[in-house]
Amino acid sequence: MNDCLFCKIAGKKIPSMIVRETDEWVAFRDINPQAPTHVLVVPRKHVATVNDLDPATAGMLVEAGKSIAREEGLAERGYRLVLNCNAEAGQTVFHVHLHLLGGRTMKWPPG
Repeated sequence: MNDCLFCKIAGKKIPSMIVRETDEWVAFRDINPQAPTHVLVVPRKHVATVNDLDPATAGMLVEAGKSIAREEGLAERGYRLVLNCNAEAGQTVFHVHLHLLGGRTMKWPPG
């Protein structure tokens, strides 16, 4: 989509702190981190919300999150993977994205 922030980041039209990328997804540091490690993993293909997400892409995002958590030294300590769906859940950019959060003790319920 022409006006999608995450499509622009994935297409390298907007600079970001890319952690890792493949042909199918890109992971970058959140500009407003909610934990010492806060990485967003987005599919390169535009998908607006989790409601539109197919199982293969969902699995790909989770696998990417797990792998990056391991690289960031979070796998043994613990980390959180979050997918928000629509405005009431906190989704502000309507391009599906997985949040990888870690580096501190997480609280429950989250908010």
